[in-house]
Amino acid sequence: MFAYILKRLLLLIPTLLGILALTFAIIQFVPGGPVEQMVQQLTQGTQATAEVSGGGSLRGNQHGLSPEEMDKLKALYGFDQPPLTRFVDMVGNFLRFDLGESFFQPKTVTELVIEKLPVSMSLGLWTFFLTYLVCIPLGISKAVRDGSRFDAISSVFILIGYAIPGFVLGVLLLILFGGGSFWQWFPLGGMVSDDWDSFSTFQKIMDYLWHMVLPITASVVGNFAVMTLLTKNVFLEEIRRQYVYTARAKGLSERRIMFKHVFRNAMIPLITGFPAAFLGAFFTGSLLIETLFSLDGLGLLSYEAVMKRDYPVVMGTLYVFTLMGLLAKLLSDLSYVLVDPRIHFDGER
Repeated sequence: MFAYILKRLLLLIPTLLGILALTFAIIQFVPGGPVEQMVQQLTQGTQATAEVSGGGSLRGNQHGLSPEEMDKLKALYGFDQPPLTRFVDMVGNFLRFDLGESFFQPKTVTELVIEKLPVSMSLGLWTFFLTYLVCIPLGISKAVRDGSRFDAISSVFILIGYAIPGFVLGVLLLILFGGGSFWQWFPLGGMVSDDWDSFSTFQKIMDYLWHMVLPITASVVGNFAVMTLLTKNVFLEEIRRQYVYTARAKGLSERRIMFKHVFRNAMIPLITGFPAAFLGAFFTGSLLIETLFSLDGLGLLSYEAVMKRDYPVVMGTLYVFTLMGLLAKLLSDLSYVLVDPRIHFDGER
């Protein structure tokens, strides 16, 4: 296993570099970069001022900028160097976990990610836990009662939830329960109330849960179908295996067959996806849900960075998310061996 882990870690390096290089190359051809945006502001007669190195500043007018001023402006954003040099410098900084500073906010990329992380973690972790806690028992019940009225009715509901986009469900929830046209049971947005600091510990917890009911509901309902049907199909496949008929012939109870034999084998494909899903929950960002419920999370941060051409934020967050995704995939593969000793990476078993 050690050789396999080492090989995967070595393969992770070119994969990560390839993703960064492809994104960096695409960025070079995207119009409306930070230099163009600043030139437009400076030449439109606004009060915009670009601070340059050496203590000076640029204040434009409607007659445009001189070549010397353009050179200073490019140096301000680091575009005075060739693309290859900038890419090598960026990768070197990333290896030291220096993600750079935002072009448009007086903060580092690391500070921005840490600042937005609690919102995305709230959505991601609640969605993750509720999906597993609801879908696995529901999927087992549907497998045991395959073809029954319960199976048919529950399938209709979860497929309807899957068919409705999360942001559409969010709008519907706001109309019904957010004071839109019917009841004002929950707040329209935000993660906590404005006077949250003055609450007691219990009040803070309840206020947080009160604010998160609608966005979590909009996020989690669409995830029920895939996990529930996957659980049902896996358990159905195990229930129909020969060892189950043999156990029944020996007189074992259905409860013992289900929980001692079927459950252990059927949970293997579900558990193996657990590490990646859990790790991904920390960095889940949903732009539409965050925008709809006024939640300032990673999804909104990434969208604004792309629209504003805030390249350090785009590349820094891409580096972090890609690295986490590749490590999560490795953990998922390793979990196969931990839960199923029949699997071996060298192919001998």
